[in-house]
Amino acid sequence: MEPTILRIAGPELAEKIRIAAARVAILGLGYVGLPLATAFAEAGFTVVGLDVDDGKVRAIGEGVSYIEDIDGDTFARQVAAGRLRATTDPDVLAEVDAVIICVPTPYTKAKQPDLSCIYRAASMIVERLHPGMLVILESTTYPGTTQEVLQPLLEATGFVCGRDFELAYSPERVDPGNQRFNLRNTPKIVSGVTPRARDLAAALYRHVADEVVPVSQPRVAEMAKLLENTFRHVNIALANEMGLLCGEMGINIWETIDAAATKPFGFMPFYPGPGVGGHCIPIDPFYFSWKCREHDRRAQLIELAGDINDRMPEVVVERVATALNIQSKSLRDSRILLLGVSYKKDVGDLRESPALKVIDGLHRKGAHVSYHDPYVPSCANGKGPMASVALDQAAITSADCVVILTDHSDLPYDWIIRHAKVVVDTRNALRDHDAPRVIRL
Repeated sequence: MEPTILRIAGPELAEKIRIAAARVAILGLGYVGLPLATAFAEAGFTVVGLDVDDGKVRAIGEGVSYIEDIDGDTFARQVAAGRLRATTDPDVLAEVDAVIICVPTPYTKAKQPDLSCIYRAASMIVERLHPGMLVILESTTYPGTTQEVLQPLLEATGFVCGRDFELAYSPERVDPGNQRFNLRNTPKIVSGVTPRARDLAAALYRHVADEVVPVSQPRVAEMAKLLENTFRHVNIALANEMGLLCGEMGINIWETIDAAATKPFGFMPFYPGPGVGGHCIPIDPFYFSWKCREHDRRAQLIELAGDINDRMPEVVVERVATALNIQSKSLRDSRILLLGVSYKKDVGDLRESPALKVIDGLHRKGAHVSYHDPYVPSCANGKGPMASVALDQAAITSADCVVILTDHSDLPYDWIIRHAKVVVDTRNALRDHDAPRVIRL
């Protein structure tokens, strides 16, 4: 493959990539960008990270990683060796050979794409774009963004894509907290506006990913990422709806799913919960839905799945009210202790966490809410900041209802069920307990 890359792309940048001599910039140092920067530094590249957050830049300068998935010793070694540094100064982009954009792409309150971070990233690059630069977008977005949005912004400089610089797209596939799959062993989809861009990007990513999957054009790569997360979004909605129906019929949905999952083909288990969280699943399907409307179509199944998943925090509040009724109590003035507020187990990621909506819903009903999460020392909600409380006997016994929102592995569930008045379990964390004090989702 390398001789083809050298012939198509020109020897200078291709050779720099081959011998890990290319200077790489990572724009955005969050859950995607910092692990990527660390991986390239480990592969021998000189890497500079660019972020607007002074706190992140200071932490990196001190050799301290704020991302749980990064090995702290490995990270500190790369910083100490000078292979990895960070800055808030975009002028560093003028000195690099390749820049990879890893900025957030949220949606607005109307669930329309918010590309403001991509626009800001592009403006930083535009002023420092130079001949021979490779620009790669990793941020999840709708099909067409690379060529319809980013390419015109870069070409406004007078440089021409494919002649003066190259532009590629490679969707991030990060799963925070996943102990089995990481950047190295997760196949990396790569595309380019030109074959040259695709081949250069593929050569670069082969230093940090065991398998690189080239595709024909950026729209395919952009759509592939949306398809992955829309698949999960729709199936989680199915599990949530089945869970609600099973609850009304007195059927244990988790036992049902486990039974169905014994079929060795044609079935993949998804589980109900208090809602969907993280940067991808709650957002990506609506990027696709928005793009469909541009083509005078409605993504009806996706939108319905969104309605089901969005309603789950309200269902949790209803379950809490049911649990309190057992004690002849109402939600108003009741003390509710939430266990776990991150969007998934064993991580401290609060992005789009349904727990925040549960907190707001309980507050609106007049409840007094506290939480314990070993991974989230503090969080903010509609009423202001909150701090995690100690998980001791006083916290459990003083609560009128304990709600398990995130099933962290290190929570003492046996001890909790012994001391709690009543527990609402939204994650099947108490699967081995059939006590009447346990209310399941």
